[in-house]
Amino acid sequence: MNNSSYAERRSSLETYFDRTAADTWARLTSTAKVSRIRETVRAGRDEMRGTLLSWLPEDLSGKRILDAGCGTGALAVEAARRGAHVVAIDIAGNLVNVARERAPTDLKGAIEFHVGDMLNPALGHFDHVVAMDSLIHYQPADIANTVATLMQRTRGSMVITFAPKTALLTAMHTVGKLFPRGDRAPAIVPVTAMTLCRLLKDRPESLGWNYAQTKLVTSGFYKSQAFELKRG
Repeated sequence: MNNSSYAERRSSLETYFDRTAADTWARLTSTAKVSRIRETVRAGRDEMRGTLLSWLPEDLSGKRILDAGCGTGALAVEAARRGAHVVAIDIAGNLVNVARERAPTDLKGAIEFHVGDMLNPALGHFDHVVAMDSLIHYQPADIANTVATLMQRTRGSMVITFAPKTALLTAMHTVGKLFPRGDRAPAIVPVTAMTLCRLLKDRPESLGWNYAQTKLVTSGFYKSQAFELKRG
Protein backbone atom coordinates (compact mmCIF):
# COMPACT_ATOMS: atom_id res chain seq x y z
CA MET A 1 0.00 0.00 0.00
CA ASN A 2 1.49 3.31 -1.10
CA ASN A 3 -0.57 5.96 0.69
CA SER A 4 0.75 9.40 1.64
CA SER A 5 -1.68 9.96 4.54
CA TYR A 6 -0.76 6.58 6.03
CA ALA A 7 2.96 7.30 5.64
CA GLU A 8 2.68 10.79 7.15
CA ARG A 9 0.73 9.53 10.15
CA ARG A 10 3.13 6.62 10.64
CA SER A 11 6.04 9.08 10.70
CA SER A 12 4.42 11.26 13.38
CA LEU A 13 3.56 8.18 15.45
CA GLU A 14 7.14 6.95 15.20
CA THR A 15 8.42 10.29 16.52
CA TYR A 16 5.93 10.33 19.38
CA PHE A 17 6.22 6.74 20.61
CA ASP A 18 9.93 6.33 19.95
CA ARG A 19 11.03 9.64 21.48
CA THR A 20 8.44 11.80 23.23
CA ALA A 21 6.49 9.08 25.05
CA ALA A 22 8.83 6.08 25.11
CA ASP A 23 9.50 6.25 28.87
CA THR A 24 5.82 6.91 29.64
CA TRP A 25 4.69 3.85 27.68
CA ALA A 26 7.40 1.65 29.14
CA ARG A 27 6.18 2.64 32.61
CA LEU A 28 2.49 2.29 31.74
CA THR A 29 3.04 -1.26 30.48
CA SER A 30 5.00 -2.30 33.58
CA THR A 31 3.92 -2.81 37.18
CA ALA A 32 5.33 0.57 38.22
CA LYS A 33 3.09 2.96 40.13
CA VAL A 34 1.27 5.42 37.84
CA SER A 35 -1.40 8.09 38.25
CA ARG A 36 -5.03 7.11 38.82
CA ILE A 37 -5.91 8.13 35.27
CA ARG A 38 -3.15 5.96 33.84
CA GLU A 39 -4.25 3.12 36.11
CA THR A 40 -7.59 3.12 34.28
CA VAL A 41 -5.78 3.06 30.95
CA ARG A 42 -3.58 0.19 32.13
CA ALA A 43 -6.64 -1.75 33.31
CA GLY A 44 -8.42 -1.14 30.01
CA ARG A 45 -5.44 -2.29 27.99
CA ASP A 46 -5.15 -5.41 30.13
CA GLU A 47 -8.82 -6.21 29.51
CA MET A 48 -8.49 -5.56 25.79
CA ARG A 49 -5.40 -7.74 25.51
CA GLY A 50 -7.25 -10.55 27.28
CA THR A 51 -10.20 -10.13 24.93
CA LEU A 52 -8.11 -10.35 21.77
CA LEU A 53 -6.19 -13.35 23.08
CA SER A 54 -9.46 -15.08 23.98
CA TRP A 55 -10.51 -14.85 20.33
CA LEU A 56 -7.43 -16.77 19.24
CA PRO A 57 -7.15 -20.56 19.60
CA GLU A 58 -6.01 -21.67 23.05
CA ASP A 59 -3.34 -23.88 21.46
CA LEU A 60 -1.26 -21.87 19.00
CA SER A 61 1.45 -24.47 18.50
CA GLY A 62 2.83 -24.21 14.98
CA LYS A 63 0.85 -21.05 14.22
CA ARG A 64 2.45 -17.89 12.88
CA ILE A 65 1.09 -14.70 14.44
CA LEU A 66 1.67 -11.07 13.45
CA ASP A 67 1.57 -8.71 16.44
CA ALA A 68 1.18 -5.48 14.47
CA GLY A 69 2.20 -2.64 16.76
CA CYS A 70 3.62 -4.84 19.52
CA GLY A 71 4.71 -2.01 21.83
CA THR A 72 6.50 -3.48 24.84
CA GLY A 73 5.49 -7.03 23.92
CA ALA A 74 2.89 -8.16 26.48
CA LEU A 75 0.52 -9.70 23.92
CA ALA A 76 3.36 -11.30 21.96
CA VAL A 77 4.58 -13.01 25.14
CA GLU A 78 1.15 -14.45 25.94
CA ALA A 79 0.72 -15.76 22.39
CA ALA A 80 4.18 -17.34 22.51
CA ARG A 81 3.28 -18.99 25.82
CA ARG A 82 0.58 -20.84 23.86
CA GLY A 83 3.15 -22.08 21.37
CA ALA A 84 2.90 -19.46 18.61
CA HIS A 85 5.77 -18.17 16.53
CA VAL A 86 5.09 -14.44 16.91
CA VAL A 87 6.39 -11.82 14.52
CA ALA A 88 6.22 -8.74 16.76
CA ILE A 89 6.76 -5.43 14.98
CA ASP A 90 6.50 -1.79 15.98
CA ILE A 91 7.63 1.51 14.48
CA ALA A 92 9.07 2.59 17.86
CA GLY A 93 12.52 1.08 18.25
CA ASN A 94 12.81 2.07 21.91
CA LEU A 95 9.63 0.18 22.77
CA VAL A 96 10.80 -2.88 20.84
CA ASN A 97 14.04 -2.78 22.84
CA VAL A 98 11.99 -2.83 26.05
CA ALA A 99 9.98 -5.75 24.65
CA ARG A 100 13.14 -7.71 23.91
CA GLU A 101 14.45 -7.08 27.43
CA ARG A 102 11.18 -8.17 29.06
CA ALA A 103 10.55 -11.29 26.97
CA PRO A 104 10.96 -14.51 29.01
CA THR A 105 13.36 -17.17 27.80
CA ASP A 106 11.17 -20.17 28.71
CA LEU A 107 8.37 -19.65 26.20
CA LYS A 108 6.68 -22.62 24.51
CA GLY A 109 6.83 -20.74 21.21
CA ALA A 110 9.10 -17.95 20.03
CA ILE A 111 9.07 -14.22 19.37
CA GLU A 112 10.81 -12.57 16.45
CA PHE A 113 11.10 -8.81 17.07
CA HIS A 114 11.27 -6.21 14.31
CA VAL A 115 11.33 -2.42 14.08
CA GLY A 116 9.41 -1.12 11.08
CA ASP A 117 6.12 -1.08 9.19
CA MET A 118 3.48 -3.74 9.89
CA LEU A 119 2.73 -3.81 6.13
CA ASN A 120 6.24 -4.84 5.10
CA PRO A 121 5.63 -7.78 2.70
CA ALA A 122 8.97 -9.30 3.73
CA LEU A 123 7.32 -10.33 7.02
CA GLY A 124 5.53 -13.08 5.12
CA HIS A 125 2.19 -14.80 5.71
CA PHE A 126 0.35 -15.53 8.95
CA ASP A 127 -2.32 -17.72 10.50
CA HIS A 128 -3.60 -14.85 12.62
CA VAL A 129 -3.00 -11.09 12.78
CA VAL A 130 -3.47 -9.00 15.94
CA ALA A 131 -3.42 -5.20 15.89
CA MET A 132 -4.18 -3.86 19.37
CA ASP A 133 -4.56 -0.08 19.47
CA SER A 134 -2.06 0.35 16.63
CA LEU A 135 -4.63 1.58 14.07
CA ILE A 136 -6.56 4.03 16.26
CA HIS A 137 -4.58 7.07 15.05
CA TYR A 138 -5.24 6.46 11.35
CA GLN A 139 -8.06 7.71 9.14
CA PRO A 140 -10.84 5.15 8.47
CA ALA A 141 -9.80 4.70 4.84
CA ASP A 142 -6.22 3.98 5.92
CA ILE A 143 -7.45 1.45 8.52
CA ALA A 144 -9.45 -0.30 5.80
CA ASN A 145 -6.48 -0.25 3.42
CA THR A 146 -4.23 -1.72 6.11
CA VAL A 147 -6.71 -4.48 6.97
CA ALA A 148 -7.27 -5.30 3.29
CA THR A 149 -3.53 -5.51 2.66
CA LEU A 150 -3.00 -7.87 5.61
CA MET A 151 -6.01 -9.99 4.58
CA GLN A 152 -4.01 -11.11 1.56
CA ARG A 153 -1.32 -12.52 3.86
CA THR A 154 -3.55 -14.08 6.53
CA ARG A 155 -4.93 -17.61 6.52
CA GLY A 156 -7.19 -17.60 9.57
CA SER A 157 -8.38 -14.51 11.41
CA MET A 158 -7.64 -10.88 12.14
CA VAL A 159 -8.38 -9.26 15.50
CA ILE A 160 -7.99 -5.49 15.59
CA THR A 161 -9.13 -2.55 17.65
CA PHE A 162 -10.40 0.86 16.67
CA ALA A 163 -11.52 3.98 18.54
CA PRO A 164 -15.35 3.84 18.74
CA LYS A 165 -17.18 6.93 17.54
CA THR A 166 -19.03 8.04 20.67
CA ALA A 167 -20.11 11.49 21.83
CA LEU A 168 -17.68 11.37 24.77
CA LEU A 169 -14.68 10.31 22.70
CA THR A 170 -15.46 12.94 20.07
CA ALA A 171 -15.62 15.60 22.81
CA MET A 172 -12.30 14.43 24.29
CA HIS A 173 -10.79 14.53 20.81
CA THR A 174 -11.99 18.13 20.34
CA VAL A 175 -10.70 19.28 23.74
CA GLY A 176 -7.32 17.68 23.01
CA LYS A 177 -6.89 19.98 20.03
CA LEU A 178 -6.81 22.96 22.40
CA PHE A 179 -3.46 21.88 23.85
CA PRO A 180 -0.18 22.91 22.19
CA ARG A 181 0.77 20.41 19.49
CA GLY A 182 4.05 19.53 21.23
CA ASP A 183 2.20 18.60 24.43
CA ARG A 184 -0.25 16.10 23.04
CA ALA A 185 -0.18 12.67 21.49
CA PRO A 186 -1.13 12.16 17.83
CA ALA A 187 -4.91 12.40 17.58
CA ILE A 188 -7.09 9.33 17.93
CA VAL A 189 -9.53 9.06 15.02
CA PRO A 190 -12.97 7.71 16.04
CA VAL A 191 -14.81 5.45 13.59
CA THR A 192 -17.81 3.11 13.69
CA ALA A 193 -17.83 -0.62 12.99
CA MET A 194 -20.44 0.04 10.29
CA THR A 195 -18.08 2.45 8.53
CA LEU A 196 -15.22 -0.05 8.59
CA CYS A 197 -17.48 -2.81 7.26
CA ARG A 198 -18.69 -0.52 4.47
CA LEU A 199 -15.14 0.45 3.51
CA LEU A 200 -14.06 -3.20 3.44
CA LYS A 201 -17.15 -4.65 1.75
CA ASP A 202 -16.25 -3.66 -1.80
CA ARG A 203 -12.56 -4.42 -1.49
CA PRO A 204 -11.61 -7.50 -3.55
CA GLU A 205 -9.20 -8.54 -0.78
CA SER A 206 -12.16 -9.05 1.59
CA LEU A 207 -13.76 -11.77 -0.55
CA GLY A 208 -14.12 -14.86 1.64
CA TRP A 209 -13.80 -12.88 4.88
CA ASN A 210 -16.64 -12.45 7.37
CA TYR A 211 -17.30 -10.25 10.38
CA ALA A 212 -17.24 -12.47 13.49
CA GLN A 213 -17.68 -10.42 16.68
CA THR A 214 -16.99 -7.12 18.39
CA LYS A 215 -16.63 -5.87 21.96
CA LEU A 216 -16.29 -2.42 23.50
CA VAL A 217 -13.82 -2.05 26.36
CA THR A 218 -14.22 1.01 28.59
CA SER A 219 -12.04 1.84 31.58
CA GLY A 220 -11.84 5.48 32.61
CA PHE A 221 -9.98 7.31 29.85
CA TYR A 222 -9.47 4.09 27.89
CA LYS A 223 -12.11 3.35 25.24
CA SER A 224 -11.41 0.92 22.46
CA GLN A 225 -13.46 -1.53 20.41
CA ALA A 226 -12.30 -5.01 19.49
CA PHE A 227 -13.28 -6.34 16.07
CA GLU A 228 -12.76 -9.84 14.66
CA LEU A 229 -12.72 -10.91 11.03
CA LYS A 230 -12.47 -14.55 9.94
CA ARG A 231 -11.67 -16.18 6.65
CA GLY A 232 -14.18 -18.72 5.39
